[in-house]
Amino acid sequence: MEKLDTNKFSLAAAITMGIIYFVCAVFVILWPDFAIQLLGWLVHLVNLNADVQITFTGFIFGLIQVLIYTYIGALVFAWLHNRFLKR
Repeated sequence: MEKLDTNKFSLAAAITMGIIYFVCAVFVILWPDFAIQLLGWLVHLVNLNADVQITFTGFIFGLIQVLIYTYIGALVFAWLHNRFLKR
């Protein structure tokens, strides 16, 4: 296993988060109400005008999102990292 180059590692992580941020922003622009619902499931978002309640369904959907987003982020990160190693 090769040692990570700090600069390339940081660049790959920053680009990955930039891509995720962009996709998220586009999603919020296109479907704002659904984006709020997904974020609520993900972080147990509290509606300040209602009682706090974490449901099993919300927990499961949030967990699924965390797994999917982390997998995609790590996949993009690894691809970018390996690509930068080739140069």
